[in-house]
Amino acid sequence: MTEHTDLIIVGGGISGASLLYTVAKFTDVDDVTLIEKEREIAAVNSNRTNNSQTLHFGDIETNYTLEKAEEVKEGAEMLAGYLEGTDPDREMHSKRSKMVLGVGAEEGAKLDERYHENGFGDLYPKLREIGREEIAELEPKVVEGRDPDVELAALQTPDGYVVDYGAVAQSFVDDAREEDGVSVHLGTTVENVEEGSDGFTVGTDDGDFEADAVVVAAGSHSLQFAKEMGYGEDMSLLPVAGSFFLADDLLNGKVYTLQMKKLPFAAVHGDADVHDQGVTRFGPTAKLIPALERGELSTVSDFADVFGFSPASILSYLNILSDRILFPYVVRNLVYDIPEVGKRAFLPDVQKVVPSVDADDIERAKGYGGVRPQIVDTENKTLDMGEAKITGDGILFNITPSPGASTALKNAMADVQTVLDFFDADHEFDEAAFREATIENFPRVDDAAAADPAAASDADDDDPDDRVPAEADD
Repeated sequence: MTEHTDLIIVGGGISGASLLYTVAKFTDVDDVTLIEKEREIAAVNSNRTNNSQTLHFGDIETNYTLEKAEEVKEGAEMLAGYLEGTDPDREMHSKRSKMVLGVGAEEGAKLDERYHENGFGDLYPKLREIGREEIAELEPKVVEGRDPDVELAALQTPDGYVVDYGAVAQSFVDDAREEDGVSVHLGTTVENVEEGSDGFTVGTDDGDFEADAVVVAAGSHSLQFAKEMGYGEDMSLLPVAGSFFLADDLLNGKVYTLQMKKLPFAAVHGDADVHDQGVTRFGPTAKLIPALERGELSTVSDFADVFGFSPASILSYLNILSDRILFPYVVRNLVYDIPEVGKRAFLPDVQKVVPSVDADDIERAKGYGGVRPQIVDTENKTLDMGEAKITGDGILFNITPSPGASTALKNAMADVQTVLDFFDADHEFDEAAFREATIENFPRVDDAAAADPAAASDADDDDPDDRVPAEADD
């Protein structure tokens, strides 16, 4: 029997789950169905072991322009507000100090310029400049064993949200299921999507589903589906597998390094795991792989579908990888996978954060790391670092929203508007209620000032989980 619904969402990661939540809770769409190939929600890239666990606000991400930071900030505050409102016991997240570290006079000057002249100090009221002494109070291991003649500076904020995005995705689905007309099918593989005169037929290994509109939010696979339907012909993917090294309890919060110019990958950082502060993760490394999912050989052929082996795709890869900064970086990251040799090669990146660490203190994390699909513009032969969405007549392909999970709710809000356009304005989105459930719960400096002017500079000090001891146990 064919099941009919108003809207089908393909993919149960953080993007698909946030859209399901937004449609179910804040629109009057009658029926919405989510289809996920895995037997659990968020089992692939949104799983907590497969991403950086960071809620990116744009405050310490030094590869962001001010304009990019402004866009990201709102999305991050939406998710942070959702967590503040639904997770008071911190089962899905932790909140710790977060900083970007400048080592040496040159990096310190860059942070100073970013804070004062580039406007980041004005955009982020909780962000502040700190020096060696305050860095040592917050993160003793960052200073311990470091040359005292080397200048240290940092931009620090208490808004260091460490997030289990898999648990958040599950929370979105659970909240959505409280509404009538919501259906979730796990362990159901979508085999094809076909467009007909009256809508779409989504063929699965468990029968066909019909819908008036479809959103494919399946990460790298979204472009695969798009190409099968004749969309995205001027796009390809550069799948990047991120990995981590693990150490014992070294850091209290998140410590980022400055972003290397022209690199599209995240700067190396160290932080404690969201559920186990006794484990410190360093990374991510970034290795190019010919597959859409880490450790899944079946997705090698899926990558071939996306790549296409066209002259434009091949020339795009050659142009991108011939870059004099990117190519050595790619080669260096391949070395990190070599037993023993790899961790010694990565050690200088770790020591920039924690100088006293040696090779015996770190181990390659097994079973950690997902795949981030970087979009390749095959027309211009370049990497496209923005959002990747393709909109058709009644169908939307959401490939890799930037910066990923951090802006999942903001992307969902935008996708809802697109979906409602598919229905010719027959349905409405209650944006006020959506914002009340999300961004309105985000704690601001102004909120503390209104209650107690003396507390304005210490907006989060009432929360014991936000405080970092002046001295940490070795």
